Amino acid sequence: MKAPILDEELMNKIHYIQKKEITHYHIYLRLSKSVAEKSNREILEKIANDEKRHCEFWKNFTNCVCGPNHLEVFFYYFIARIFGLTFGIKLMERSKEESHIEYEQISKYIPDAKKLVEDAEEQELILISMISEDKLKYVGSVILGLSDAVVELTGALAGFTLALQDTKLVALTGMITGISAALSMAASEYLATKTENKDKRPLKAAIYTGVTYLATVSILVAPFLFLEKIFLSLSISIFSALVIISIFTFYISVAQEKSFRHRFTEMSVISLGVATISFTLGYAARVMMGF
Repeated sequence: MKAPILDEELMNKIHYIQKKEITHYHIYLRLSKSVAEKSNREILEKIANDEKRHCEFWKNFTNCVCGPNHLEVFFYYFIARIFGLTFGIKLMERSKEESHIEYEQISKYIPDAKKLVEDAEEQELILISMISEDKLKYVGSVILGLSDAVVELTGALAGFTLALQDTKLVALTGMITGISAALSMAASEYLATKTENKDKRPLKAAIYTGVTYLATVSILVAPFLFLEKIFLSLSISIFSALVIISIFTFYISVAQEKSFRHRFTEMSVISLGVATISFTLGYAARVMMGF
């Protein structure tokens, strides 16, 4: 292939894309060596080889060998190992969107570039959708535990705060309420999964739900354990609930390609609404009981 004469600015963009391609090659190759499932390993190896082929394509124009960004390789490998293969890959693929403008500009001088990118993206999306990951099967169970814990306990803590007005009592009551609710939710998820979903193991689904619920309870109750000011504790607890919602919503928006804004707004409004109602009920209960 005879390379066209390119100016320095365009050549820098090609260098950048070439480095991205070789970096993604090393990420996919490293991930392929870390997975146990043969089908997933083969898919990752196929994508890695495609990334390497694209890098070779750009090498025809730069006439240089690029090394990977080792920090980026480590980052996405770490993310994929901790939060799941699908999440890590889709988060990485999102970073490619910033290169679309460069591709459009480069394709004016290298017509084959646009078709190469479009075909590659279509193929990658197909391959990524074929990845089977155990964690994603239980996302519904995690959502159940987290959403119920955030909504129910945020509301309960708001009510306890105004009714009891003692941080240690609120913490104790919140923990008892949270643990009881976690066990109840886990049992319900076990029975529901056993009856309705044959793709998931009931016990594992129950554990995901229960552990997620308990972890959320611990975070929300913590301010009442370590602080003396009751309303400051409640404020931190509500803020923590919003942070939990935002983090998990971001995970879902990436892994399952859902709308972040819609889901975050919905869960936040529900949680804050329940907390406000419970806070009002707590005040009413305190007044009626003459405290």
